[in-house]
Amino acid sequence: MAVTLRIFHRTVYRYDRPVTFGPHRMMVRPRDGHDLWVLDASLLIVPTADLHWRFDTFGNSIALATFSDPSEILVIENNLLIERYPREAAAFPPDHRPTPFPFTYDSDDQIDLSPLMALQNPQDLPVLQQWLDSVFGYRPSEALAFLRTLSDAINRSFAYSWRDQLGTQSAAATIESGQGTCRDLAFLFMEAARSFGFAARFVTGYLHDPAGGEGLTGGGATHAWAEIFIPSEGWVEFDPTNCIVGGGALIKVAATRTPSQASPITGSFKGGGAKFLDMDVSVTVAEEPPQTDSDR
Repeated sequence: MAVTLRIFHRTVYRYDRPVTFGPHRMMVRPRDGHDLWVLDASLLIVPTADLHWRFDTFGNSIALATFSDPSEILVIENNLLIERYPREAAAFPPDHRPTPFPFTYDSDDQIDLSPLMALQNPQDLPVLQQWLDSVFGYRPSEALAFLRTLSDAINRSFAYSWRDQLGTQSAAATIESGQGTCRDLAFLFMEAARSFGFAARFVTGYLHDPAGGEGLTGGGATHAWAEIFIPSEGWVEFDPTNCIVGGGALIKVAATRTPSQASPITGSFKGGGAKFLDMDVSVTVAEEPPQTDSDR
C-alpha cells in the first residue's frame, strides 16, 4: 500500500563576510520508479542561482547551481512530496526460489556488476576478514539470510555516532574505533559483502520513522545504507544502522559505487580571507493524507 510523505530538507551555510560561490552540485531529488513516485518537488536557493539538471553515470538526478551574487549565507531548501510503494524483503511470489550462498553471477551480470564487486580499499581486507571471523561465525546458506545476518552482526558490534566532518571512514577505521555514522556502517557492510563476492552500492536518501524519531536511528538528517544485488531478488536494501532489510522506511535519492560519489551537496566558495562559520542541516519526513485525483 502506498504511503504519501512530505520531505523537507534545509541546509544553511554561514560565513563571516560575503563570499563568491563556485558551482554547487546537489543530489536531492529521487527518480520515479515502481517503488516511488515524485508528486511534487521544489528547490529553493538563496542567493538566487541558475539551475541545470542532468543525470550522472548511475542515472541519478543531479542539479547544478551557478551563482552571480555574493552572500554571507547560502540556503538550500529541498521540498518533496512523494508516494512510497514499499516492498518487504520477504514478500516474493509463491514460486520464488531463494538464491543459495555461495553463488556465481551469470556472465552478463558479472560484466555489469564487476565495478561494484571490487573492494574500494583492498588493503583493509586482512583487518576485515579477522573481524568477520570473530563476529560472523554463523553464515546461512541462503543469500538473503546471509546478508541479513551480516547486517545484524554490524548493528550489534558497533555504536552509532554522529560526526559533522565530511567523508566516510574506511572499513578498517570503523572496526578499529568500534563506532561510526550511518555512512560508516553502510560502507563497512558494503566492503564485507564485497569480500564474499556480492555486488554492492552505496545509497543516500531519507529515513521515515513513523515513531517520530523514537524508533529508528539516523533521522533528522540525510541517511545512508547499502544495496546488494541478489540474482533472484534484484537490488535489496540493507540498513545496518537500524537492522532494516527492504521496507518503506528507506527513501532512496541516489545510489553510487562509492560513498564520495553520493554527497548530497558539494561546492566551493572564495572571498579574500573569508571564513566558513558553521552549517545547519535539518530534515523532516512526515506522512500526509493520500492524494486524490483532484489533487494531482
